[in-house]
Amino acid sequence: MRPWRPKGIVSAGRSFPPWVVLWAWIRQALDPDPSCNKALARINAHRASLGLSAASTDTGGYCKARQRLPEGLFRRLWRRLGASVREGARREDLWRGRVVKVVDGSSSSMPDTAANQRIYPQPSVQKEGCGFPVVAFVGVFCLATGAVLDLALGAWMLHDLSLFAFLMRAFSPGDILLADRAYCAYAHLALLKMRGVDVVVRLHQRRLVDFRRGRVVGVLDHIVTWSKPVQPSRSVRFKAFRRLPETLPVREIRFRVETKGFRPQAITLATTLLDARAYPVEDLADLYARRWQVELNFRDLKTTLQMEVLRGKSPDIVRKEIHVHLLAYNLVRAMMCEAAIHSGLRPRRISFKGTLQHVAAHADLFTHYRAHAERPAFTALLDLVAQQIIPHRPSRVEPRVRKRRPKSYPLMTRPRAQLKAAMGA
Repeated sequence: MRPWRPKGIVSAGRSFPPWVVLWAWIRQALDPDPSCNKALARINAHRASLGLSAASTDTGGYCKARQRLPEGLFRRLWRRLGASVREGARREDLWRGRVVKVVDGSSSSMPDTAANQRIYPQPSVQKEGCGFPVVAFVGVFCLATGAVLDLALGAWMLHDLSLFAFLMRAFSPGDILLADRAYCAYAHLALLKMRGVDVVVRLHQRRLVDFRRGRVVGVLDHIVTWSKPVQPSRSVRFKAFRRLPETLPVREIRFRVETKGFRPQAITLATTLLDARAYPVEDLADLYARRWQVELNFRDLKTTLQMEVLRGKSPDIVRKEIHVHLLAYNLVRAMMCEAAIHSGLRPRRISFKGTLQHVAAHADLFTHYRAHAERPAFTALLDLVAQQIIPHRPSRVEPRVRKRRPKSYPLMTRPRAQLKAAMGA
């Protein structure tokens, strides 16, 4: 098999060819020890297996090689992989035969350097020298497979809608957007409807509901007409705002959720799925309950793949690090979907962390992939992944407490230099 080489990247005479650096960086994202020293040790082990001399143990060369890789390369790779995983979803994994894409936002911190603070400043409530820069992001995920399809990055003070405005290209006619109340805005619902995309979102708390008005189609279920706001939103360009229709028919429904140990909760949804017979309230309520999957996706990214605290000391490396994590995440999701198809399971029934553990343990077997020689090993890996079944625990409730006590050190309230000066150091 001919080794893959990114177009436009010259590697002749270098100890760290770009495809080797890309491989090592992905392994960093998959490894519990994501240090560059461990990545360099893995590269030297790989060179030894090929009969090549070892590279310098100084990580500077490897870090410079990572800087040479273009950011667009990573973005194209994980987007194409995510689209491939989504297209491989079986019809029974979809919702009523339609692709549902769930949207939500989160954030990660990074080292406190001047370059990072300039592009991704720390929250204003933190004192200078006592906080960390924070990057915010909004992601679009496939509900059926969990693959990440698109992502927008920005500073922490940007609202999710401002970042979501850059993700409209991730939606195709016939898709359904599933989101919480932060995305319940007239402009975005109208823009998506103009693209042939339907929306199911929780109604924003500031929008009043009167089920005696509009066209009643059921109990706590009616269709009303929303009017276009007078002033455009800051998250929508003025030209796009001018093209929006003056009114938009929206269906509003309300249902009760009863969870053991909690008070019953009334939830109101707004949707452009107006046909009450084709989309009854019970089905929409069940669909919105699955919105929680996006929280689990971010947990897999930030906790399991350790993206909650980034390690890059410059903004460009931080962005590349995020893209590498997304690529590693989609690789694991691709393996989960392949194992689900192989064993006749739903992709969501397979554990992400269990799959990651098996993929990381078997990764070295496929470093020099040969289709005919390695196919039995790959099939065996699929069988192992298919056994990582998540127990079916509907309405599971766990107390949000920690048993293990943290260390009793005080919080930093002054920069480290001032604290060391006070100690006489």
